[in-house]
Amino acid sequence: MPATTPSPAVQAWRDHDTTARELPGMSLGRVPLGADPGDADRLWAMGARRAELDAAVDLATPGPAAARAAIERLSLVRDLTAQAVLVDWDLDLPADRADQLWKVLSHLQPPRTLTGPADADTALHAWRTRHYLCKLIWRRGPGFLQIRDRRWGDLRRFTADDPRYPAAIARLDRGAHRADVPADILEELASEHLVLRADDLTWWLPYRVTRWLQEAMAV
Repeated sequence: MPATTPSPAVQAWRDHDTTARELPGMSLGRVPLGADPGDADRLWAMGARRAELDAAVDLATPGPAAARAAIERLSLVRDLTAQAVLVDWDLDLPADRADQLWKVLSHLQPPRTLTGPADADTALHAWRTRHYLCKLIWRRGPGFLQIRDRRWGDLRRFTADDPRYPAAIARLDRGAHRADVPADILEELASEHLVLRADDLTWWLPYRVTRWLQEAMAV
């Protein structure tokens, strides 16, 4: 029988605060997830405002099964970040790419622990102190989509009116094989660090904003 990847689960609470979450009624217990785009919305609707992943996001272990497991958990971190849910998670990166990869992922809620970078403590401190919501987002308008990227210290905006883009993003959202996405689109997205390669899968990095920190025109 082919090996299957266990779906992620989280421990969830109704409050961010470590002390408050110990109060009666604050814990939502262990919530098994379906590894689908509705998981973060379901957790929010349940009242979850803090969640703890069941396992580390491991991008250091090679192989398709490890890549699939990592992307499923990264997708959850990305989607919970978009919901402004505090996420407790751990991240393992391959040492040869870690110093670049943590910056690529720095729009996500900072992890509790980070392994892989040459100076992991400094990298994690930088991630935590420079992180804010809406750092890498995308949105759809009539006949176009726009991506806004502030991971590198300035605002970079990309607007695409090619009707193939929404379908490509839908495929990449939970991780797709390269052959499933038009090569020219994938090349363009990769050149701007808008996708992440994990073994034979490529994954969409930006999240679709659901909670603005300020007026939308200012983000």
